[in-house]
Amino acid sequence: MRNKLFLLLFIISNSIMANISLPTIFSDNMVLQRNSEIKIWGWANPKEEIKITPSWNNQEYKVIADSHANWQITIPTPKEGGPFSILFKGYNEVILNNILIGEVWLCSGQSNMEMSASWGIENDDEEVKKANFSNIRFFTVPKKSASYPQNNLTGNWVECTPETMKNFSAVGYFFAKRLQEDLKDVPIGLISSNWGGTSAEVWMPESVFKKEPELLKATANYEPNEYCPVKPTLTYNAMIHPIVGFKIAGTIWYQGESNVGSTIYDKTFATLISSWRELWNDEFPFYYVQIAPYQYGENHFGGAEVRDFQRRTLKLSKTGMVVTSDISPIDDIHPKNKKSVGIRLANLALVNTYKTNSNLVNGPLFKDLKISKSKIIVSFDYSDGLYFKDKKSNQFEIAGTDNVYYLAKAEIKNNEVILTSDKVKKPIKARFAWTNTAQSQLFNKANLPASTFISE
Repeated sequence: MRNKLFLLLFIISNSIMANISLPTIFSDNMVLQRNSEIKIWGWANPKEEIKITPSWNNQEYKVIADSHANWQITIPTPKEGGPFSILFKGYNEVILNNILIGEVWLCSGQSNMEMSASWGIENDDEEVKKANFSNIRFFTVPKKSASYPQNNLTGNWVECTPETMKNFSAVGYFFAKRLQEDLKDVPIGLISSNWGGTSAEVWMPESVFKKEPELLKATANYEPNEYCPVKPTLTYNAMIHPIVGFKIAGTIWYQGESNVGSTIYDKTFATLISSWRELWNDEFPFYYVQIAPYQYGENHFGGAEVRDFQRRTLKLSKTGMVVTSDISPIDDIHPKNKKSVGIRLANLALVNTYKTNSNLVNGPLFKDLKISKSKIIVSFDYSDGLYFKDKKSNQFEIAGTDNVYYLAKAEIKNNEVILTSDKVKKPIKARFAWTNTAQSQLFNKANLPASTFISE
């Protein structure tokens, strides 16, 4: 009798306590990636059966929680549309409402991605007033650090209104708005996970540093920052790990200012991209913004080096880079023209990911150079209609075997740039816009600026 009573109390207790629960990334108003197999996960009582019924097909899917009270399941999503709901039924019921199916993008980095209209952007009041788009949805990941990977975070999905838009990533908002112009109002979901002042290393999982100790060694001299964590992995653990696996179309990224001075940022940045793709098990597109020209103090070339490292990262597949030197002042590390940045990022996605048009959306990018006696001939990708903004350029330099660079005379011929200098009889190297504050003078027919580069 006593054993039967204990068993009954055990069953009743588990029935009362075992509630299905979901990570906050799954909530009312969310956007799920269209035409995909999406993963949904959560918690329940061990061995509890959960029945999941999405309203877009009214099909029932079943999954059983494991001995650690975890469960996950993969279900298909249809083409864009909504609103839909999802019913989760076990010992209790959970229903998520007002769900849209569309395109989901992760927006991450430091303060220039975090920067909102309320912070101060160009034409902020007017842009806020117009921000009524119920099929654009926002999820803001709160600033938090952790020593170990977290399985959840606080937050919720909201519709885009003037009130929600003014405190969301401005770059992300303008990115979504431009996407919808070509995608014909396909719902867009944006997840904003940013922290001003952070280096790339804090956004990377611990496993990276075990494989690449050189990356960890590079952080040894990072000075404490009163505004953000500097120890590797801390923001990844709390602000990225809880959403790993949530199906996304891709990532847009704006970061690098805090890595000025790093001599291996190219490796660091490429490793970050690769590690995120590995975590998601998806080689999703990764589009990013090259840092703007700015007075970076005593290191006259540190900003140029990071810009070139970012250019070199384009060797990774499905990457794209926005150059902003023409829309950024040199005395403000937070340029206010976020609309152009968001539009340029979206144009990369529209051409390369969605293939809705074939417009020229990249500025000139260094391709190679040829040496012809005392001349260097530089060729570029995306060089159609190459021209100098002020009819001439004083931003090219060439060097010989002594590695001493001198200002070069630059002429454009057949969409190539021919460089000469009386001080360099046998040139072998070239560089362009190689100072922190250089605003590119070289453009193509799309009126997009060329990236900083060094040929070695």
